[in-house]
Amino acid sequence: MDRRSFVQAIGTAGALAALGGNGLAMARSSVKRPNIIFIMADDLGYADLSCTGSSHIRTPAIDSIARRGVQLRQGYANSAICSSTRTALLTGCYQQRFAVGLEEPIALNAPPGIGVPRDRPTIASALRDTGYATHLIGKWHLGEPPDHGPLSHGYDSFFGIVEGASDYFRHKIVIEGKEIGFGLTEGNVPVAQDGYLTDVLGDRAVRIVEQAAGKPFFMSLHFTAPHWPWEGREDAALARTLESSFHYDGGNLATYKAMVEAMDQNVGKLLGALERTGQLDNSILVFTSDNGGERFSQTWPFTGIKGELLEGGIRVPLLVSWPGQITAGSHSEQMMISMDFLPTLLAMAGGNPATAGRFDGMDLSKQLLGKAPLVDRTLYWRFKAGEQAAIREGNWKYLKLRGREMLFDFSADERERANLFDAHPDMTAALKRKWDSWNAQMLPYRVDGYSEDVTKIYPDRF
Repeated sequence: MDRRSFVQAIGTAGALAALGGNGLAMARSSVKRPNIIFIMADDLGYADLSCTGSSHIRTPAIDSIARRGVQLRQGYANSAICSSTRTALLTGCYQQRFAVGLEEPIALNAPPGIGVPRDRPTIASALRDTGYATHLIGKWHLGEPPDHGPLSHGYDSFFGIVEGASDYFRHKIVIEGKEIGFGLTEGNVPVAQDGYLTDVLGDRAVRIVEQAAGKPFFMSLHFTAPHWPWEGREDAALARTLESSFHYDGGNLATYKAMVEAMDQNVGKLLGALERTGQLDNSILVFTSDNGGERFSQTWPFTGIKGELLEGGIRVPLLVSWPGQITAGSHSEQMMISMDFLPTLLAMAGGNPATAGRFDGMDLSKQLLGKAPLVDRTLYWRFKAGEQAAIREGNWKYLKLRGREMLFDFSADERERANLFDAHPDMTAALKRKWDSWNAQMLPYRVDGYSEDVTKIYPDRF
């Protein structure tokens, strides 16, 4: 097909977008656009995968994404908590631009009807506008259907959990012995289905793959694992007795291992379905987490956990594969954060991020494809509990945490132990000014907004 015929076939604007950068490769291959499968774990620590250094958990299926593609060591979540990161993922922007993104996370005291503005472009709507079928399977936690469910924000289908957590067998969150909320939902309607939730979500993802009818699809598979309650496949009897899904008196390393490995097995089922249907080699796969690890996770070599802006609370596993496009078994030090996925995946699908909307996230498709050098980033975080602030620029990180100010040089100390705050006053002052300038552009927290304080939960955070 010559250039003129190509333009006539898909339209001038779409052709120009597709012929830019990595779109040239798709033009040469009869513009067969890749499927995109975005897999996100919930509260998975940086070192909870075999390929990122786990001491006891085995994740061969997830590891295979790294073997077939690139592993980014500088992968970040937009927040140290779930709803905030999911806001950034959905919108491609810093979550603090939206009221819903200030909830850390959305809790019982959230304002009624809270959600991302319905006229806001999203990762799902942008891909749907380019011809993709869009599906969300798993956790949502960004508002209630119908006004603020996934179907109102660009997804063609939704099967999963509306709230921020769910019992793995009862499929609803349990508080004071009562099951509350929507729980497991299909479209906008609560549904009942038996089974261990991780398997239920994995089975639905397989069904989407098997029913794909030639049209490219974007599937967000947002597991609730390994978020509490601490239940493996053998814990159905335990689930019936729990008074609270927060499960502060439960869990151990063995159960956590079983929960992560069950998720890995379901990723394996999904990969098997893609291969069986001949779609694996034309699929972009992403695996990451919504924030850092919690009670039983590993974050080595980083310190900190979910709810903290130390690296352990925001540095997450990040694996991306696309056979024939991304070099298999490669590693990258490119800094990438949750809000980057919208412009990056849109560009990889042949769309044009510049015309899709205004985003804080950056199109890093060329960096992932090895067609451009690493790009310098300045990234910002904020967290209400503990009055936390952080900025990362190059190897420097400024951190404010519970009244203490710190400066770290990651070229020598990525474990955040050597505080250089007093040794480099000029650098400290410059980073603080940048953070203040960024913060002035963001919405202020509401006075009674919820923000999870880990000092009230963990015995090692007094």
